[in-house]
Parts: sequence; structure tokens; C-alpha cells
Amino acid sequence: MATKWNLDPTHSEITFKVKHMMISNVKGSFRNFTATIESEDEFFANAKTTATIQTDSVFTNNTDRDNHLKSAEFFNAEVHPTITFESQNLNNEVVGNLTINGITKPVTLDVDFGGINVDPWGNTKAGFSFEGKISRKDFGLNWNAALEAGGVMVSDDVKIAGELQFVKQA
Repeated sequence: MATKWNLDPTHSEITFKVKHMMISNVKGSFRNFTATIESEDEFFANAKTTATIQTDSVFTNNTDRDNHLKSAEFFNAEVHPTITFESQNLNNEVVGNLTINGITKPVTLDVDFGGINVDPWGNTKAGFSFEGKISRKDFGLNWNAALEAGGVMVSDDVKIAGELQFVKQA
């Protein structure tokens, strides 16, 4: 029988980083997301993972940029309110289907299993870190602007990362 693990959102984050004007990185995060793991054991080798991110929760510490990212030129949050990820395995890397802007593509993310521990209130928790890189254009996020000196405003590559803590369900 599979054990279910639910995300502990107060101890989790999903972040991204993209090159801006080809000279520096802009970082952002998503403030609202959920995730679950279903596993046959505490090694998580063949665990099923699911995650749902609310696209309108994007946060880059700049309201104008956040609104642009929510617009039809990027995430189109009104039409596509969620980003989803689903996989059937969880090892040193996870291969799954990522859906952004209504487009689903397979992605591979590097995973570091931090271990399992019991908190002071008796909850069994598991921690994972992940990172990877995707092409935003693969998901229809094509907006860009050419720069006068050459190059473009926003790079195609987006680095994604997360620190996720899960609580074992009884």
C-alpha cells in the first residue's frame, strides 16, 4: 500500500532564474503551489509525484514585471491558471511531464533527497531539493525584444529550482 506525503508549504519554495539583457539574472518564485508524493517505501524509488503551481502567484519583487509575466505574452494566467508536473519515479533525477501555458513536455530535473526526520510535534517529514533547466520557448513563452547592442531582453533558458518538504500522512 502506498504512503502519501503532502507538501509542507511553509517549508518549501519553487524559484526560477532567467538571464535579463544578457548581462544579469532576474530571480523569481511562485508563492502558491501544492505537491504530493505517493511511495511504496521511504526510499521513494518508484514514487509518483504531482505538483500544481498557481501561475498568478508569480513573484519577482516588481509588480509591473509580475503583471507582464501573468499576461498573455507569458503565462496567460487567466486562460492557464496552473502549471503542473507529474512523474512516475523519483531517484537522483526525476523525469516527468511539465505543463506550462497548456503545452506539455517531458523534463528531467536533478534531485537531492535530504532525508527523513521527525519534527518536535511527531510529524514525519521528508526533504528534497531539485534543479534543472527548461527552454521557455518549448512552452510557448515566446515574448522577447531585440537589444540595440545585440542580443535579446530575455534568454530562452530558464533555470528552475526548489526546496520541498513533505509530511507523511497517517
